[in-house]
Amino acid sequence: MGKLDGLKPAEVFHYFEEISRIPHGSGNVDAISYYLKDFAQSRGLFCVQDEVKNIIIIKEAAPGYEEEEPVLLQGHMDMVAVKDADCGKDMTKEGLDLKTDGDWLYAQGTSLGGDDGIAVAYALALLDSDSIPHPRLEVIITVDEETGMEGANAIDLSVCKGRRMLNLDYEEEGVLLTSCAGGARVHGRLPLSRGKMAGACMEIALEGLLGGHSGAEIDKGRVNANALLGRLMRSLPEKAQARFLSLEGGSADNAIPSAARAALVVKKEAVPAVREALAALEKTVRREYESTDPGLVIRIEKEEDGEWGVFSEESTEKITAILYLMPNGIRRMSPDIPGLVQTSLNLGILRTEEDCVCFDYSVRSSVGSEKDMLIDQVCLLLSSQGAEYTVSGSYPAWEYRKDSALRDRMIRIYEEMFHASPRVEAIHAGLECGILAAKLPGLDCVSIGPDMKDIHTPRERLSISSTERVWNYILEILKK
Repeated sequence: MGKLDGLKPAEVFHYFEEISRIPHGSGNVDAISYYLKDFAQSRGLFCVQDEVKNIIIIKEAAPGYEEEEPVLLQGHMDMVAVKDADCGKDMTKEGLDLKTDGDWLYAQGTSLGGDDGIAVAYALALLDSDSIPHPRLEVIITVDEETGMEGANAIDLSVCKGRRMLNLDYEEEGVLLTSCAGGARVHGRLPLSRGKMAGACMEIALEGLLGGHSGAEIDKGRVNANALLGRLMRSLPEKAQARFLSLEGGSADNAIPSAARAALVVKKEAVPAVREALAALEKTVRREYESTDPGLVIRIEKEEDGEWGVFSEESTEKITAILYLMPNGIRRMSPDIPGLVQTSLNLGILRTEEDCVCFDYSVRSSVGSEKDMLIDQVCLLLSSQGAEYTVSGSYPAWEYRKDSALRDRMIRIYEEMFHASPRVEAIHAGLECGILAAKLPGLDCVSIGPDMKDIHTPRERLSISSTERVWNYILEILKK
């Protein structure tokens, strides 16, 4: 008996629970890709699995719909796999522990993967049905959307005939999304030099931040825990001669990090002054961000005297400079669309390796030239401190289509069903629609989805009732 038995629509939640049993964080998609391939083959459906494990499944039109233009349904199979600090689950090997709380579905201690597991569940429920009216369905399920849209960039769509596409990768019911930002990843690598230092090793945790999606929630003004480490270092008294021993934060470059940790070695006699400085910084930052991150905590978890293999003074200064000086968050708002973030930057991952410290940034912009400029700024600042860099996963913005028969039809259907008008919007988050539109000339595309909250965090949750309403909306779109 499944944990989601009794929820409606039953067929959708059945498949959502099925895929939740399969680990499918970005970069770990082989198992879910083969599950999808087996699903198609066992039902006699045409299926293509490419070298990177993208899946295309085609189901021919239901009786009476043979002359209708095909419809593409699109989503991605990977999720941002993050967990609470005290969660012992190995998300590379273990499935999710699904729970419900009233109208909300969530996963105990981890992200839920509603982004974009709900798209996969909707698609499988449609493909498995023999009673739903529909034209030819061409289902595209890509890999590793969350880490640079590698699947969308690699996929061959020559088997697809349709030029109308429902992207099922949005998180707000009642919104028809019609354009989004482009983006890229910048990966920095700063080689380290080390030396011995006697003193007190203080393990410091920055926790209690809300984090969130670096596109959809970058406008909330929340603290980036990784960037805050730079400010922390600048706040320490000079007499402490603080040196990094290690630093870590974040788990996905497209998620605002909600926690970070650093091990610092300071002169033993300066420990009281360091404690005082950290307490003062916590008080200051809590005051500055009391509306966005009221739970912020700067905590010393451990303190131990000894001799330590610390980063050199030069390496510590270079890391601090990168963290403290690098732009973060919103860089420019759109002058044309009120309330839309146009360009932003997020340091999503910070980690220490044996011989280097690595920085992973997500750059977003709906203006290509601004995206290029911000990438150049990030690379220039990294190189000015002696860091190496690479740029990957660049994808274009999805531009607004002035004339869209699909959008107009979806507006009419929504108004008929819900007696209200949907909002037609653009967002700062990245979707695969721009990449796929370049591969399918003339593509008419709209993105929709049910209500979700706090995606890319362990607080992620999916509205059960909204999932049902959006399912019924999809059925009506396919029917008409």
